[in-house]
Amino acid sequence: MTTETNTAFEGFKDAFKNIQNLEVPEAAREFVKKTANTAKDRAAEVFAGSERVTAAVENAVTESVTEAGKISRNIQQAIYEDAEAFFSGIDKLASAKSVSEAVEIQSSMLRARGEVFVSRAKATADYLGKLAANGAKSAQDNFAKVYNKTA
Repeated sequence: MTTETNTAFEGFKDAFKNIQNLEVPEAAREFVKKTANTAKDRAAEVFAGSERVTAAVENAVTESVTEAGKISRNIQQAIYEDAEAFFSGIDKLASAKSVSEAVEIQSSMLRARGEVFVSRAKATADYLGKLAANGAKSAQDNFAKVYNKTA
């Protein structure tokens, strides 16, 4: 049985011995090199695309933080102006010499505050509209930059 087993595997032994001396054709070597270079180029493109995506995200976040700062400052300014107007109104009311003059001052103050409120509401709506349009445009531009470079 040992002789039969050795004879059965002789062909395999010869084949493995011959594989070690087998010459790889030039076309096969070129194919492997070309495939490796293509994969390397694709990896570089993917890396560059990921860098563009990261830059776009950084840009969007920076713009968001900047806008949040502007909004916060505008709110602080509005609170300060409201406090100033309130104390100015108290001062005016304190100088009123009659009830009718106090009512007139109070009515004038309420009208002025109403106008300020309407003005702020309009400015806020305009600001939010521009912010949304700019945000959409920026997102579209960033997406186009990233997509065009990776496509």
